[in-house]
Amino acid sequence: MKGYTTHSKLSGLIALAIFIFQFSLFSCRFHSNPFVDFTDIEAAKGMKFQVISQHETDLSRGLPNNCYLPDGTPVNEYSAFSNQPSDGWAAPRKTSSVTATAIIQELLKWGNQNSVTEIVGTYPSVNGEWDTITLSGKVILPTGRKPKRMILVSHYTIGSNAEAPSKCFSLEGILAKQGYGLIIPDYIGYGVTVDQVHPYLVMDLTALNVVDMYLAVRPWLKAIDMEPEEDDIYLMGYSQGGATTMAVEYLIEKEYQLSDNDADNIRIHRVFAGGGPYDVKATYERFINTDTTGYPIAVPLVLQGMIVGNKLNMQLSDMMQPWLCDKIDDWVNSKRYPTAQVNGFIGTHVTHELVTEEAMNQTSDKVAELYKAMNANSIISYNWQPYASVYMMHSMDDETVPYTNATNAKVKWQNANIEYNFGHYGGHVKTCLRFIGAVQDLLKKEEEERRQYE
Repeated sequence: MKGYTTHSKLSGLIALAIFIFQFSLFSCRFHSNPFVDFTDIEAAKGMKFQVISQHETDLSRGLPNNCYLPDGTPVNEYSAFSNQPSDGWAAPRKTSSVTATAIIQELLKWGNQNSVTEIVGTYPSVNGEWDTITLSGKVILPTGRKPKRMILVSHYTIGSNAEAPSKCFSLEGILAKQGYGLIIPDYIGYGVTVDQVHPYLVMDLTALNVVDMYLAVRPWLKAIDMEPEEDDIYLMGYSQGGATTMAVEYLIEKEYQLSDNDADNIRIHRVFAGGGPYDVKATYERFINTDTTGYPIAVPLVLQGMIVGNKLNMQLSDMMQPWLCDKIDDWVNSKRYPTAQVNGFIGTHVTHELVTEEAMNQTSDKVAELYKAMNANSIISYNWQPYASVYMMHSMDDETVPYTNATNAKVKWQNANIEYNFGHYGGHVKTCLRFIGAVQDLLKKEEEERRQYE
């Protein structure tokens, strides 16, 4: 009996040693040596999401210099547009205003996940002809740990391909400091499809492209043992991304929440939408009725998106002034210039200097056809009320996306579970930073409430 007891103790010690060794290997992978080569995991090979590249980013010293504001302005003092040398960082960080700088610095204070892993990859989706196409995007994960929950981000309007999520560090990536994972598609016309025209504000197509990336990334996360702690997701987007995010919610709630196929079933935890053109027609009418646009590049973007993206029976020259038509490929479709720079190229905020006389005539047959496409791509025109909880923010001072979009959305969705935050928050760019800050605060509040019930 004594020998048996000694043997049992020895076996127990061996088992404990094996457990400690195995645990140390697991801990080593996710803590002391957190880097994992996701391109070399056998189980992830042959999946729909294919990794192109990955690298770690240290956020303890601020945002990297390949991070841009919604107008394409580099967040940091030294940037790709600067001739001054840099080691990849800038201190102090400068933006277009002291206030914006202060907001960014405040955003960076919360969260202790300073190292994040950026993973660029491709996935299958469809184009405007509904043919299969390969698109690209980025996944951002907290380094050394599984993400708390995934945030599916629809990005705001960009001009240059350098601002595409697969090419830069998206502002929303700040939220990875709190341990969240982010999935950020490029959209058609950016990343691996940079040579194609971006179908601006073509809502059903862009929403499907966004959802397809999530459906491709989700099983990949499981294969690499990085599936999130919670399997429901946040949706998030600002500006163009705000409208797209609501279109993504619509698509998910109509097609993917009651799917018979568990692999396609998607559950939404909460939605964050800010500064979105939910009513494209009202936005365009504002350009015409006031004969002013606070964001000149929006005129060619919207017209090209509606005419080319929706294959309308008209030419861009029917709606845009000849000089602007001549420049659209170089200034817009080349994806070489950020939106602020293109606005400078255009050099006018007067609508009738950008569009033809017929485009200014709201009773013309061509404008009627244009309005029909705009209505079809306005999320508030859908016969639908959002079901998931939504937080919606818009500044009354927005010079880019008229505030009427927010008020029209509130009227349309008055019976939905939406928390509206409309106020005087400054212009479009500054409000974007405030929006990300608001999302950050709401995530923090949810975590605190959850801990109270644990």
